[in-house]
Amino acid sequence: MSNVLRLALVDPNDTTRERLKSLLLSMETVWLEADCSRYEFFSDVIAQTIPDVGVIALDSDPEISVSLIERLTREYPACVLLVVSSSTDGQLILRSIRAGAREFLTLPIEKDEIDAALLRVSVQKFGASEGKKAGCEVIAIAGATGGVGCTSIASNIGCILASEPRRSVALLDLDLALGDADVFLNVIPDYTVADVVQNVSGIDIQLLKKSLTKHASGLYLLPRPVELRETLSITEDSIHRVIGLLKASFTHLVIDLSKTYSAVDIAAMQLASRIVLVTQLDLPCLRNIVRLLMSFEEIDGISDKIEIVVNRAGLDSGQISLKKAKETLGREIFALLPNDYRTMVSVRNNGVPLLVQAPKAAITIALKDLVNRLVLGGEQELTEAVAETDTSESRWSKFWPGSKAKS
Repeated sequence: MSNVLRLALVDPNDTTRERLKSLLLSMETVWLEADCSRYEFFSDVIAQTIPDVGVIALDSDPEISVSLIERLTREYPACVLLVVSSSTDGQLILRSIRAGAREFLTLPIEKDEIDAALLRVSVQKFGASEGKKAGCEVIAIAGATGGVGCTSIASNIGCILASEPRRSVALLDLDLALGDADVFLNVIPDYTVADVVQNVSGIDIQLLKKSLTKHASGLYLLPRPVELRETLSITEDSIHRVIGLLKASFTHLVIDLSKTYSAVDIAAMQLASRIVLVTQLDLPCLRNIVRLLMSFEEIDGISDKIEIVVNRAGLDSGQISLKKAKETLGREIFALLPNDYRTMVSVRNNGVPLLVQAPKAAITIALKDLVNRLVLGGEQELTEAVAETDTSESRWSKFWPGSKAKS
């Protein structure tokens, strides 16, 4: 479980409750387990969801609210109570604190204010070093074209991450039509992403965990739908909630994207911490990389998170040189993964990850190094890559015919 605070909210006022919900849902370090419109039902909500934090809006009935605080403090001492109100009355604030409220915030609440309050709670629950952690690390794997090895890379990155006991890791297969992460891991899932989407409004973290298939490596898999018609139910909005649930449940999430770059793929990329764009050193792949990078520059929250990874380096003498590829793309290559066809075919056919099948192989070592750079040294590497990038219109135009420089 990542250090994400799970919250339950009660507010009989529809307007302020929706505003609070919107604010909380925009925060990556919290997960809203439940919201309630009746004070008398909130104890049952706390009992069922067992949240880290209970948020109580006082204004609809301060007397009942204070009594509720006293009861919850007595019956659920592990649940930290945070009170919100438009009132600045000193007596009400004092009564709330004496009843057991840990924080008193005045409406309307600024995001920085609630961030600070929840950080104090997080530090107390998880410790000072962990409390500042920004939740789940999300790594999206995208490809320049089909067949460049994205699913293999995603599956093995997931297994490598899961090999560290202090991490909890999930793999989400968003190649909705043709995904085969379950084949790579040799598992037969009971549920798919379509099942989770269908019940997303009522699902919680505990139920989500039961819906995922656990691999022997410790990696959890949420696979693509079984039938093509089920893909129609998966929308940009629903995938936001599914990814939010996964982020609240795990320390690391790996997403294997499709090659269609649909609205669902783009939404996942915007929610990612890092995006690995996989290519090979051939002309069709590099042309697609240029095209994709140009398109991503026009979409918020994607371009600055991309790292280009070359797969099957050294495949044959006919490949474009790494130097020429860098010059053409106008940016650094983040990592090279060596070509090892025999090992990868064996891994795929046996459904066994590289860490088990070939722990000392060059491809395994290269993937472990990629994971370390993405997770441990990512910020420094990303800064250096961006600093050296030349994204001028003229450079793109040299490689992508039909693109005209702006006057």
